Amino acid sequence: MKTAYLDCFSGISGDMFLGALLDAGLPFKDLSQAIGTLPLTGYTLNANKEKRNGLMGTRFLVYSTGTTHPHRGLDDIKAIIQKGALSTQVKETSIQIFESIAIEEAKIHGRPVNEIHFHEVGAVDSIIDIVGVVFGIEFLQITSLMASPLPVGSGFVETQHGRIPVPAPATIALLKGIPIYQSGLSHELVTPTGAALIRKLASAFGVMPPMMVDTVGYGVGSRELSDRPNLFRILVGREHAKDQVEAIVVLEANLDDMNPEWLGFMMEQLFEAGALDVVFYPIQMKKNRPGVHVEVIGNPKDKDALMKIFFRESTTLGIRFDYVQRAILQRSITQIDSPWGKIGAKQIIHQDGTTLLMPEYEACREIAQMNDMPLKRIYDWVLSNKKGEAIKESSSE
Repeated sequence: MKTAYLDCFSGISGDMFLGALLDAGLPFKDLSQAIGTLPLTGYTLNANKEKRNGLMGTRFLVYSTGTTHPHRGLDDIKAIIQKGALSTQVKETSIQIFESIAIEEAKIHGRPVNEIHFHEVGAVDSIIDIVGVVFGIEFLQITSLMASPLPVGSGFVETQHGRIPVPAPATIALLKGIPIYQSGLSHELVTPTGAALIRKLASAFGVMPPMMVDTVGYGVGSRELSDRPNLFRILVGREHAKDQVEAIVVLEANLDDMNPEWLGFMMEQLFEAGALDVVFYPIQMKKNRPGVHVEVIGNPKDKDALMKIFFRESTTLGIRFDYVQRAILQRSITQIDSPWGKIGAKQIIHQDGTTLLMPEYEACREIAQMNDMPLKRIYDWVLSNKKGEAIKESSSE
């Protein structure tokens, strides 16, 4: 499977993202044909090679050939995307990105989502940028994306609503939960479109993960920056199979005022919501109060759902979270023949190539109960089973 790392050292915008995908191998002809199936008029597309600080990249451009620029609402944009000859996944993801922008715009302007009519995001170039990026990721068969923290600018930008601060209100709202830092530049480095794209498409944020890079693409921005090349870089390759490194999110809080009976219920709810692990351990807190440290590990895509449960089921007023990486061993779920029938077990592959069978608790418990036997006997049998001796079928976990 292909993975990609988004190196946002000069921020991100929709046209820079699309330029980087073109530079990384997305054929301009295929992109043009896909966009051409959308019921849009009054534009032409172009992609040029340009340099920034001596580095060559691709600049993607949408030229307006029309005289009018309609103020499209969310329903209008949905209808346009649905009529395109695109995959269901591209359509659904593109619509979800537009919905995220519309929701934040509605909050900012104090109006219902279906009453939001915005020119910038409803413009032809924004529709092309968002649909084009989602199409490009599918075309290049990229299955996972991780991104660097985002530099944001300062100052002001002129919009149809007048002068507003940078980052724009919609941009900063879309960047909630994403690591950002002040660039020191008085320019808009992250656009609302760029923020919405990276929020939906990137599964985690941080340093570059271990990977085998196959292709590097540079998307060129419209301006010259004083302290860095105005480029957006994408690295496309494969995960480092030997180390099996994956991104996870860690949520944690300290509690000293919570009924301990509630902790068990909260753990159950977190696991049902997809938590990979939930840990409680005793700590000593302020005023010499005994407390409990709660740590929740999950997939980055589940962060919001896990955090919602954490707040709802605990007494905490704040949750710390961070995106980190963990190295894991390759494993698969295996069915093995035993004196009591088939038993589910984990087959672990160590870095030196050796394998080990590990018992699955629920499968062993069921057999122990059915045969009125000690659980440890079932465990001992699985652990002593030699590699591959009775393996019948397996599937990746």
